Amino acid sequence: MRLTAPRLFYRMCGLSAVVVLLDQVTKLWVFRILMEDQAEIAVLPIFSLVKRYNTGISFSIFATDHAIGPWIFALLATIIAVGLLIWLSQTADRVPAVGLALVVGGAIGNVIDRVREGAVMDFLLFHWEVWAWPAFNLADTAITIGVALLIYDGMFGGKKRA
Repeated sequence: MRLTAPRLFYRMCGLSAVVVLLDQVTKLWVFRILMEDQAEIAVLPIFSLVKRYNTGISFSIFATDHAIGPWIFALLATIIAVGLLIWLSQTADRVPAVGLALVVGGAIGNVIDRVREGAVMDFLLFHWEVWAWPAFNLADTAITIGVALLIYDGMFGGKKRA
C-alpha cells in the first residue's frame, strides 16, 4: 500500500520525533543515571558503555574547544535537517522516506546535545584489544541506517525521477 505524500510525511515526522526522544532518553539514562560517577562500564569483552563528548563532527573531525564551535555545527546540522524535511515532504516512496526521517531525527538529537551540552554525547563503544571504533550514540545509529537506506534506494529503488 502506497501512502499519499502528506500522510507519509506526517508519519515520518513522527518517526523522527521517536528517534529524537529515544536518543535523548538514552543519553540522559547513561550519562546522568547509569554512569553518574563512572567513566566506563564493560558490558561485553568487545563492547562498553562510556561517557564521551564529541566537539567535532563524525569521528571527531574538526573537533574544537572554541565556544562558537557547537553553535556553528548545530546551525549547519539544522540547515541540513530542514533541507531533508523539504525533500521528505516531496517523497512518496517509503524506503527513502524512512531513510530521511531517521537522518532528520538523528541530526536533531545531536543538535540538542550541542546546544545543551556544547558537544554531542556519545556512549556506545566497540573495541578489540587496543583498537576501538569511535564512540557513538543512537542518533548516530539512526543517521547511519538512514543514509544506508537512501543509498540502497538510489541504487536499487523503484522508478527514477529526473
